[in-house]
Amino acid sequence: MKRIPATFLLIAAFVLLMLSSSIFFVVGETEKAIKIRLGNVVGTEYSPGLHMKLPIIESVRKFDRRVLTVDLRPERVLTSEKKNLIVDSFVKWRIEDVESYFTSMGGDERLAEDRLTQFIRNGLKDSFGTRTVQEVVSSERAILMSEISENTNAKTTELGIRVVDVRVKKVELPEDVRESVYQRMEKERAKIAAEIRSEGQEQSRKVRAEADRVRAETLATAYSTAEQTRGLGDAESARIYAEAYSADPEFFSLYRSLNAYRTAFGSSRDVMLLNPDSEFFKYFSGSGGPSTDAQ
Repeated sequence: MKRIPATFLLIAAFVLLMLSSSIFFVVGETEKAIKIRLGNVVGTEYSPGLHMKLPIIESVRKFDRRVLTVDLRPERVLTSEKKNLIVDSFVKWRIEDVESYFTSMGGDERLAEDRLTQFIRNGLKDSFGTRTVQEVVSSERAILMSEISENTNAKTTELGIRVVDVRVKKVELPEDVRESVYQRMEKERAKIAAEIRSEGQEQSRKVRAEADRVRAETLATAYSTAEQTRGLGDAESARIYAEAYSADPEFFSLYRSLNAYRTAFGSSRDVMLLNPDSEFFKYFSGSGGPSTDAQ
């Protein structure tokens, strides 16, 4: 038996490989596929895995099954108040009907993004044009995004694509009016701050005046009470002294004389010229003072 040449085996393997590649095709987990025969779509529903096609007369086109993102350029829109805003947004979309997507736009993803971008821009202008700035930046933003998504999907159904979500990343004023708005806001805040400061100062003056009044009344009351207490004390002291002095008048006279001596002789530099027989020295004439004379 003759052996088959190695060259023939290589050629046969190559032919088989070419035939298998033209007969079989693989659809990935993240892909959608369509089968085209002589320019017409003959198959669209292909699950992930290995599938067959007729060689030469049939071809396969594959598209991304995943959710895609289009980051829109910032767009200038007008609100219902005729105020300009710069809106920065993005849209999430996916291929819903692969056959319609292929027949309407030839499966060109760039063309689909351009059409979708135009629809979203028009939707932004229409939705923002019926709302004020306050409504745009408040809780109505979610309603606005849902409205844009629904309106866009109504236009893209025939294109085989579907908008999953529309989101606004940033809403801001145009550069040419932003500075003037900031200056006006700054003046308004400064005016409010001045009014609050003035009210605070007025309140401070009232509080200080009330505190000064209470302080003056408290001091006056305390002084009056102190004077009354001092007067009662002086009266009681005088009464006690009077009772003590009346109990022994001679002792009272001695006590007063001793106080006078203490005051007169308290300084070594003082000089006094007095008559030795003066009443001032009556307690120096004897140990008994006036009582000695009486004896």
